[in-house]
Amino acid sequence: MDSHPLGLFLDSKKYYSITMLKEKVLIVEDEKEISKLLKYNLEKEGYQVFAATDGEAGLALAKSKHPDMIILDLMLPKLSGIEVCKMIRKDSQVPIIMLTAKKEETDRVLGLELGADDYVTKPFSVRELLARIKSLFRRSKEKTSDAKVVRAGKLEVDLERYEVKLADKLVELSSKEFTFLKVLLSAQGKVLTRDQLLESVWGYDQASEIDTRTVDQHVARLRVKLGSEASRLATVKNIGYKFKIN
Repeated sequence: MDSHPLGLFLDSKKYYSITMLKEKVLIVEDEKEISKLLKYNLEKEGYQVFAATDGEAGLALAKSKHPDMIILDLMLPKLSGIEVCKMIRKDSQVPIIMLTAKKEETDRVLGLELGADDYVTKPFSVRELLARIKSLFRRSKEKTSDAKVVRAGKLEVDLERYEVKLADKLVELSSKEFTFLKVLLSAQGKVLTRDQLLESVWGYDQASEIDTRTVDQHVARLRVKLGSEASRLATVKNIGYKFKIN
């Protein structure tokens, strides 16, 4: 398959327009002006942004939207940032930046101990926060690419031992199914087309001879075997598939 300079992937039958989905950022901040300012600047940088004004709504969005990063205020109505961070860390390693006031230093330290990755003290520079976000995304991607064991919720994939565990129980995958899963994990949440998956798993020479429905069949079998974590293998309509690690 040839790469077109305008971002189209071409084969003899059709064009595929690849929409490179930018990272998703969740803002949990009860001060509406700060939330609007952050949302505007993040969207200007190309991020997909979701926002909540209290801890309960933020936790619900974290579970439903699977953000790639969370900007979490420490002092929130209904559930504090500390409580939200603690609950998120039960099954997710999504990067979290906490927003704190200077007088909340003790709680800020507690937030870092509970798993927050960074903190920014109010009042803050938007430019500084954007730099922190980019830096944290970069570190997170480097960590994922170097990892020998990838964890996502109750799922654990050992890339060296070729083992998959779900809730500490071994999952039996064929070699092709494991390779398929590994390719998706290596994409770090980016969308892969069926043709890209065919080439990565079966090789360029064989890919042209295999129907793209083979990919759908492997996805269906993998979802059955991944059980409670099956929803992480997500379909992106008219494009292909991605694996949601966070």
